Amino acid sequence: MPYRIDLFAVFIFLGIIQAIFLSFFFLSQENRKSQSNVFRGLLLIVIASCIFEIFLMYSGYIVHAFFLVDFSESLALLIGPLFYFTVISLIQGKIKQFHYLHLVPFVFYSFYLMLFLLLPEDAKYNAWVGAYRPDLSLRECEYPYDTDPLSIRDRITELTLLSILGYALMGLIETIKAFQRKKESFWKPFTPALKTLKTQALIILSVFVAIVLVKLTNKNDTGDHIFATYIALTIYLTSFSVIANSSTFRQTPLNESQKYKGSTLTSEQKQTTLLRLQKLMNINKPFLSSNFSLPDLAQSLNVSVHILSQVINDSLGKSFFEMVAEYRVEEAKQLLKDQPNIKIEEIAEQVGYNSKSSFNTAFKKITGKTPSEYRAG
Repeated sequence: MPYRIDLFAVFIFLGIIQAIFLSFFFLSQENRKSQSNVFRGLLLIVIASCIFEIFLMYSGYIVHAFFLVDFSESLALLIGPLFYFTVISLIQGKIKQFHYLHLVPFVFYSFYLMLFLLLPEDAKYNAWVGAYRPDLSLRECEYPYDTDPLSIRDRITELTLLSILGYALMGLIETIKAFQRKKESFWKPFTPALKTLKTQALIILSVFVAIVLVKLTNKNDTGDHIFATYIALTIYLTSFSVIANSSTFRQTPLNESQKYKGSTLTSEQKQTTLLRLQKLMNINKPFLSSNFSLPDLAQSLNVSVHILSQVINDSLGKSFFEMVAEYRVEEAKQLLKDQPNIKIEEIAEQVGYNSKSSFNTAFKKITGKTPSEYRAG
């Protein structure tokens, strides 16, 4: 029997190799410390398994392994939950134990599918011919029992699609909530985790649409190679995204500062964060609190401490404490002019200093004068 090796087959095969390679990357010893990477790696393995079966069935190499016919039907039910687990772990750090209940349909169907997987080879051959080679004749085969007593396999495609859609929507809702909490644009996020969430949401929804379109236009279930090719394309795009976000191509030369050598923050993201920082400091004036800290400011801006520190250092050319001192001294200068009868100690407290000496030191360093000298004019 001739094999069918065309552009679709080659593209799908390369997608399988790429998915396996990426899964090793996500599941490496260092990367699997993050639970989201573990789920992304497992999701890639599941996807690789599903399109591997399609490759075998489409190319005809399945004739050497009929026991693999439809083996990935139950694995497809993992795509939705693993995607959802990735989203939740990216947002919350880890998923909770009860989330694993989402795997119950996969476990149940894995046992149910055994009724088909235990059939003789002729039955597997007929299943392949019916889906991929309707030009070939079926073999005579006696079925010793009903392989689908609950009529689930007749509807497994629809059930799988509903699973993917349901989890895609659940993940999208959680993603939108995360964007709202961070107060970032869905289309222009600057937090790396939000970028990943946006990309994953768009990919899973586009894959769902691709599968639906193929199923609707191929009534006899003969177009799986088309959406498998599209899935392979999304795997390539994921690879490019991982490479683009790698610090390998943004390493700082040894003669330059190494402090933020691994940062993926772009100039646009720095500018956006800086503008939000300046607006918050000028309007809300959080620096007036004596307990004001970098983590407090980062939380108010919904960014990480590392990102905020980098923005202040790179964009303003100063440390967090130097920046705060300048804002406090600027506020004090105004109070010294507007309230000439208030004691220096009280002004120091109003602008966030717990001691007069610290206030005097910062004030003179910035203005060249003591608060008393500045007030005297």
